[in-house]
Amino acid sequence: MSAVATAPRPGVALAGNRRPPGWIGKVLRTLVTTATVFLITSFGTYALGALSTTNPAAAVLGETATPADIARMNHQFGLDRPLLTQYASWLGHAFTGDLGTSYFTSIPVSASIRQALPVDLAITGLAALFAVLIGGTAGIAAALNGGGRLDRSVTAVCSALSTIPGFVVGIVLIVMFSATLRILPAGGYVSLTTDPVQWFRCMLMPSFALSLTLAAHIARQLRTSLVATLRENYVVGAAVRGLSRRRVLLRHALRNALGPTLGILAVGVPALLSGSVPTERIFNLPGVALLTLQSSERHDVPVIQGTLLVTVATVLVCNLVLGALLARFTPQARR
Repeated sequence: MSAVATAPRPGVALAGNRRPPGWIGKVLRTLVTTATVFLITSFGTYALGALSTTNPAAAVLGETATPADIARMNHQFGLDRPLLTQYASWLGHAFTGDLGTSYFTSIPVSASIRQALPVDLAITGLAALFAVLIGGTAGIAAALNGGGRLDRSVTAVCSALSTIPGFVVGIVLIVMFSATLRILPAGGYVSLTTDPVQWFRCMLMPSFALSLTLAAHIARQLRTSLVATLRENYVVGAAVRGLSRRRVLLRHALRNALGPTLGILAVGVPALLSGSVPTERIFNLPGVALLTLQSSERHDVPVIQGTLLVTVATVLVCNLVLGALLARFTPQARR
């Protein structure tokens, strides 16, 4: 009797010829994309500083510097080498934690960033938390009352908040809670390890002021997605089968409506970092944003390049985390 060869069924890997799970390929593609974006943005960051019309050596030496002095200082800074050589050396040192030294203060850039970064992370983290809590609550409440008075009120308030800059809200908060009520400090910073209560009091107003625009976008997007999801057949069927309204909302509707909202959050985190510049100046917070601004005013190129590189890396890490959350909580992303 001749043996009949049976073809393997689709989707079933033969022994010894197993293909890796699909999520491994997705992770590898994400890492490759992230690394590519990082290299492009880091090169652009370095090139902007290196090709600036301002000569750092002349700025450090002052107006009395001679051409010979400037040339000697340029050689000391390594600015007389080709651009790609400078960039490769700078990036290689950056991976070891060495971002150079300030031209004006002789303080290592990594030390300055290490001191200032916790301020930005605290502001951004608290602002994102406030935005999720405020926007998520408002969006869910509006969706559950679709077409009602609450829905229209939430939509109107969100439309107004999305047009108000964070620094304007910050000024209003200072007038209300610092100048009038005198219950919160108008500015300054205390580290979390020194005094957690005072740290939170210093962070409360700037984080809240920075969160309102993102909260408005989250509320509007979540309301729109959730209203559409609540009309889907599987949600209506779950309610007909007698499942509680809370279970239908949390287990069926909300998980499928979170995708666009997490996308808004992924775009909003970089906006929070960039929007912290005027906020830090208003509240006198010694963060990376204020450090970058001060360095730009005096053309301290190594500090500018270092802070921008750290900001880019922070944004990419945040996007990776939000992408993982998107894949974890939304069935569409897993498919």
